[in-house]
Order: sequence, then C-alpha cells, then structure tokens
Amino acid sequence: MQDNDPADFLSRHWQTGSSEIPVKVDELIQLCAADSENAPLYRDMLLDVIRMAQADRNRWDAKIMLHTIREMEQAFARMEIFKRRRKVTVFGSARTPTDHPLYALARAMGAELAANDYMAITGAGGGIMTATHEGAGLDHSLGFNITLPFEQRSNNVVHGTSHDLSFGFFFLRKLFFVKEADALILCPGGFGTLDEALEVLTLVQTGKSPMVPIILLDQPDGQYWQAFLQFVQSHLADSHYIKPDDINLLTPCASPAQAMQVVLDFYSNYHSSRRVDEQFMLRLNQPLNEQALAQLDARFGHICKSGGFVQQGVCAMEQDEPELGSLTRLCFDFNERDQGSLRALIDFVNQPENHQNRGTA
Repeated sequence: MQDNDPADFLSRHWQTGSSEIPVKVDELIQLCAADSENAPLYRDMLLDVIRMAQADRNRWDAKIMLHTIREMEQAFARMEIFKRRRKVTVFGSARTPTDHPLYALARAMGAELAANDYMAITGAGGGIMTATHEGAGLDHSLGFNITLPFEQRSNNVVHGTSHDLSFGFFFLRKLFFVKEADALILCPGGFGTLDEALEVLTLVQTGKSPMVPIILLDQPDGQYWQAFLQFVQSHLADSHYIKPDDINLLTPCASPAQAMQVVLDFYSNYHSSRRVDEQFMLRLNQPLNEQALAQLDARFGHICKSGGFVQQGVCAMEQDEPELGSLTRLCFDFNERDQGSLRALIDFVNQPENHQNRGTA
C-alpha cells in the first residue's frame, strides 16, 4: 500500500489520533438513544460515517451514502405505520392492458388478499400493479414507486396517500419488496418480472432472505410459468446447477384462490423463523405431536449440521419480541444450504395431522 493511500491514512489517523471523536459520539448516543438496545448499532453507524468524512472521498460517494441512509430511514418510518400487518408482494407487467384476462386475474388476486386481511405490495405502476391495487382497495394496498428523470407517478389507487412510498434507488426499492413480504406472487411479465423472480429465488436459496412462499400465478391454460419451470428443470436442475429440491421453492398456481390458499397454508402453523447463535428456530402456533417429532430426523436430518431437532419454548435471547413468547420453537443447527428441504419441512409442520391437538385424536 502506498504512503498516500487514503485508506492507509485513515487507518493511521484512527489508531493514533485523539480519542475525542469516539467520546463525542458516545455523548451523542447518550442524548438520543441511551435506553435503546440498538445504541451500539447506532454508534457503529455514526463511526462509519465519520470514517468516510475523514477519508473525504469524492462527492458522488458521499451523496450516495447520504441518500441511501436518508431514503432507508424514511422508508422504515413509513412502514412502521403498517407494522405487524401481513403483506404479499405482487409482480407483473406494467404493460398488461385492462381488457386482458391477466388484468382480471390480478384484480381478483388483490381482492383475495384483502378478503384475508393481507396487504398487496406492488411497484405502484400500471397493468398488473394497478389491477392488484384495484382489487385490494386502498386500505390493503402499498405502492413502492420509483422516481425517474422522466414523468413517473404511482397509480390512482395509492397516489398521494400514506400508502404511496417513492424510492430514488432501485436497489432499495427491491430490498423493501422482499423485506416487507410474507409471500411473493409473480404474474407474467417482461425483463423486470423475470429479474424479480430470479432475484428473490437467489435470496431465498442462499438464505439471505427468510423463507416465504414464491408463487407463479398464471391463467389455467397459461404457458408462461410452465415454460419457465421446464427450463429450470431441464437446464438448471438436470445440469446440477441447482439442487433438485430447490424447485420446492416455487409453487405454480392457476387461480387467485389457489394462490391465496398456498399463503394461508404456509402460515397455518408456521409463524416465522429466527437464528439465535447456532440454533435456527421455526416458530410454531401449535407444537408438533410425538409421532411427527419421531419422523423429523429420518426425513429432514440431512439439513442439520449437527444434532437433531428439539421442540421447546421461548429462548432467553428473544426478549426483543415479547409478543411471540407463547409460540413453540422447533430448533436445529441448520446447514443454510438446503433451503428447498427447509421449505418441505415447513410444509410438514403445517400438516394438521402433525399437530399435538390433532395427531392423537
């Protein structure tokens, strides 16, 4: 590393300079977040910004940092309004005309979501996005619009309301599409739809996003997703580019009612998941019966790095979510690779005959 390298200068300055900056940062944290469990995280955020300021990188880098932090904070604040509400992100072509059968399909999908008290998230544009929001109605709609240099506005259902959130960066918009979703429904579309499909698949397959249903919705006689799945099987699975059970991550559906039932079934007993140290937890509404527990090691033991499955109550390290304390935990040392098998495990814990209050009847 050369003597005038900015990173080297920053490192030397941080190590040998005055301790005044960390002290001042600590004082600031005490003023604004002294009682927060997140105080150490806020401290690290501020120190990262200060390190960037000391390096005094180019203005474009600084503006990216500024607008990213600002946009994320604004989005977090807005989404706090809809906290704890179940949400489904719906993707599809903005070019779908109003008289197309897929437009009616998307409108019916929105209505199904609203009838089951789920919010419908879309990119707030036309076509499939407008149709979904029309079916769901404003109270059950969220639009994540993208600000573009040319004229761009959200659809009439959400425009100008608190349900309309604009993003300047595509990558942040994509983050919230996935972060806020309890399920993802993909209707036929163009490059953007396929981009979203492959991205969410990659995020779930690699464990970078929590497991959620990924539903491929088309008309009963539609060939769009059928051709896609044939390609995935013959060119990806058969060529060993993906694990055979990775296909479990995708669920084709031929009607909004069927798609809605997939979502409802997914959350019928499974509630959510969380990792605590080396243990991965499936949080369940009802415990599994003894017969179901006895099958786990044989059917799903290959997804454990060590040990097996343990059913227990709340963990001491989950104190930040007290409202979930009554749920049962199915704990195991997940290998993080077999996400398709994890999806199959969730299907298993959702089967009514495996629940403690059903299996012994």
